[in-house]
Amino acid sequence: MRLDPVTMEIVGNRLSAMTEEMCLTLQRTSRSLYVKETADFCCAFAGLDGGFVAYPRGIGVSGFVGLNVLTAVQAAGPLQPGDVIITNDPYRSGGLATHLTDIQLIEPYFHEGELVGYGWAFIHCSDIGGRVPSSLSPVNDEIFQEGLQIPPVKLVRAGEPSRDVEALISANSRTPEANLGDIRAMRAALRTGRERLAGVVAQHGLATVLDAQRDLVEYTAGKARAALAALGDGTHRFVDYLDDDAVSSLPVRLSVTATLRAGDLHLDFTGTDPQVAAAFNIATLGRPHAWITTRVLALICTLDPGIALNAGLIAPITVTTPEGSLVNPVHPAAVGVRHASANRVNDAVGGALGLAAPHVLPAASSGLVVPVVVAEQRAAGQNVQVLEPMVGGTGARDGADGVDGRDSGISNLSNNPVETVETEIGVEILRYGLRTDSGGAGRWRGGCGLELTFRVRGEGSKLLARGLERMCFRPWGVGGGGPGAATELIVNPGTPRERRHVKIDMLPLEPGDVVTLLTSGAGGYGDPYTRDPEAVLRDVERGVVSREAAARAYGVLLAEADGGLAVDGPATADARREHRPDRGAHDGGAERRAWESVFDTPTVDRLVAALFRLPRPARTPRRTALYTAVLAGLPAGFPRTAPTPEQRDAARRTLVQEITELERMSA
Repeated sequence: MRLDPVTMEIVGNRLSAMTEEMCLTLQRTSRSLYVKETADFCCAFAGLDGGFVAYPRGIGVSGFVGLNVLTAVQAAGPLQPGDVIITNDPYRSGGLATHLTDIQLIEPYFHEGELVGYGWAFIHCSDIGGRVPSSLSPVNDEIFQEGLQIPPVKLVRAGEPSRDVEALISANSRTPEANLGDIRAMRAALRTGRERLAGVVAQHGLATVLDAQRDLVEYTAGKARAALAALGDGTHRFVDYLDDDAVSSLPVRLSVTATLRAGDLHLDFTGTDPQVAAAFNIATLGRPHAWITTRVLALICTLDPGIALNAGLIAPITVTTPEGSLVNPVHPAAVGVRHASANRVNDAVGGALGLAAPHVLPAASSGLVVPVVVAEQRAAGQNVQVLEPMVGGTGARDGADGVDGRDSGISNLSNNPVETVETEIGVEILRYGLRTDSGGAGRWRGGCGLELTFRVRGEGSKLLARGLERMCFRPWGVGGGGPGAATELIVNPGTPRERRHVKIDMLPLEPGDVVTLLTSGAGGYGDPYTRDPEAVLRDVERGVVSREAAARAYGVLLAEADGGLAVDGPATADARREHRPDRGAHDGGAERRAWESVFDTPTVDRLVAALFRLPRPARTPRRTALYTAVLAGLPAGFPRTAPTPEQRDAARRTLVQEITELERMSA
């Protein structure tokens, strides 16, 4: 280190406080509901290498600490004081932007003509044009459908705003006033950062601030390696699935092999399916990108709660992401719903590292983030708002239940106040609360999912709910723990007009329609028949577990007592003695067992390897044709409906025959 530890700590804390003040400035001056209430934004300070030196701990989106601004800075050309760069292009910004609705601003900070670093701010805007209101839909098959692409360009030159750039952005959005308001809030946040940084330089000197940038990141990198080293060396693999790609019923596989060596971690995504003709691709550009390393960063911060948030967190991580795969797509692949895949990457990485440290890593969390969007017609144009960023619960772990109704796996967004939602858009919230019996059973119970029910009041409304997942393949439990409940989306439940939906593009709604979204619960940890019966009773009294589920899933029988309920000790002992669940190390539910009874891991490894030997445009059509041939011999509801042994064996023979032919073609 170049600085003494005390000076480094003082400067580091001042820079961190600076980023939090930037975030507060942005939130308090922003225009849109999704920024000022949901808090889908962040600010940070980047060093000369583009990596973040200081990042807020208590406000804003926490998962982007591993991003880097340098590609965008270099693309925008020579910079001078007063310049501000704008971009939302995932490919041209080097992965800084992760989909088009995330608008990024970067300002170079100078001291007496010398570059000190870069201020960064981003917001998720309500709409950036494209095919649908809010711009994002799972069925978009190329990025051109997702809205206006803004390469890294100068929004402000030497302090003078470019009205042409502002006009171009406004003309390509359904919510121009909100967008411009949020952009101006970001500029205010960057100005706050510039002013506070000048104060740090004035007090400590430019050389100290530049040295602190390097020392802070190197110190964090050392602590991150020490945390990972505690897991021990080894190689571990885990596979998980997206329910489907929205344009077909075929699941999408994510495979992660995690190799730990002396505190370094390599994540190999070989075996992950090719990029899809839908919006689930993650534009990592082959780097250890934020969306594929978030679970590791969370693990490091759990193992070392005092570690600083900066680019040093990703220093121990390297990746292999095959080009043309879901986690390293080639332009112009759509990326708008990349968070759905990032959730599944989180689960797969957590599953692999859980094999290394089963007493540290939790079971699968809910595995979804669903911004529920309502777009409605108004006299002045369209009103597009996110009602709630719906999540589920947190996975249980050894020694603790999961958190009900909250999952910060890839997102720490706030929920929106009901009163604000009903003021901003024409809906009536009927229920917003925890979903009973959704958490996976276990010695430690998985966190419950959520229920959101609302009635539509306005004419010409449309529902968009990007990120719907875990509707088939449920969040897995660990060590005998059960899976969480599956996600459900129902319009007009309990009426003759009831309709159940899976992934949706843009669903028209009529005045009076009632929409219910039930998010998935998280996986349980450990044998549920060893859970403390009194803990089960408390769950029943709280309404998160039903009396019926207490008996069925936990073997706990309750009896009426003094106007309430009490554990029936003898009946519970008998029930637990007579029946015990039989689960493996990971239990993803009957659907996953049925799927893998046909599409087992080694055989599908052969399939994916053969697909990657084909030219990229041929991979998806060939994959679809192969799966269609195999599924033709299975029940219509597969994998929700299990095949007979005869159907399973016949399907496996067809699968092997199809792969053998594919290998011959691609040799």
